[in-house]
Amino acid sequence: MKVSVIIVNFNNFKYLRQCIKSIKDCHVNLLYEIIVVDNNSEEGNIRDIIKDFEGVKIIQNKENLGFAKANNQGLRIAKGDYILYLNNDTIFIENTLEKVLDYFDNSLNKNMIIGCKLLNEDHSHQECIADFDSPANIFGEAFFLYKIFPNSKSLNKYHLNYKNIDTVVETDTVKGAFIFMKREDAIRMGGFDEDYFFYSEEVDMCYRFKESGGKVIYYPLTSLVHLGGGTTRNLHWFMFKNQTLSKRIFYKKHYSGLNYQLVVLFHYWGIIIRVPIYFLGGIFSFESHLIKKSYYYCKQLFVQLPKR
Repeated sequence: MKVSVIIVNFNNFKYLRQCIKSIKDCHVNLLYEIIVVDNNSEEGNIRDIIKDFEGVKIIQNKENLGFAKANNQGLRIAKGDYILYLNNDTIFIENTLEKVLDYFDNSLNKNMIIGCKLLNEDHSHQECIADFDSPANIFGEAFFLYKIFPNSKSLNKYHLNYKNIDTVVETDTVKGAFIFMKREDAIRMGGFDEDYFFYSEEVDMCYRFKESGGKVIYYPLTSLVHLGGGTTRNLHWFMFKNQTLSKRIFYKKHYSGLNYQLVVLFHYWGIIIRVPIYFLGGIFSFESHLIKKSYYYCKQLFVQLPKR
């Protein structure tokens, strides 16, 4: 078995169906397996979807265990030499797995995580690589400076996405929609850190992988469509809550001293200034969703880290 594709799913069966179909349509000559881990979907029985696709393995959880735990469940039963962690809202448009495998097999240093180019639904470029958070780029994010200086490495952690990269480059982190690595490396890393429920798991994985001597590679010579937000589309507070919670967990694990104090301070400054900005924007534009966004930012200020 060459590749084990692990897909964590919660609802959105339509996305899951087209994702699996695209894998099969684009990889007819590759030996792979698909493992779907369903986090207690509420819109029906996951087996009604899977039965249409031969050979798909399924783990059906009785509760939502979160993205990290569910991926680790898939890793434990995977048989492939390589692991692809794949979001359920992705669509293959070419034989991306074979191209990434060819790059892997022809590389002298195989101690790497690979992410490919991600496209929006209209096939425009999607942000898919980033630097790790730093006091400078969190400051830039907090005060919207990244929008004014999108190419600034200091102020915008997504700066590489604006430089039309068409060659293979090393980066800090790749988006969790597509993470490709050797199974033995995934096992050695202990899979994803299960302290994260949703968001930042891939950042943590890339951080630990680089700390252990590995490389994170952006491979833009192949691409797939990432619809984005498939699982969280109708779970707005869930999204806001877990974004700030996961960032705080990441900072606590990997930063210390002044760096830790500054990233936390700038993170909360960014939340605070967004409360009045979105509230007033909603009032003057009669857009209720902006007022709701302001409310969620306000609630973020009171999210507490789980007690250990």
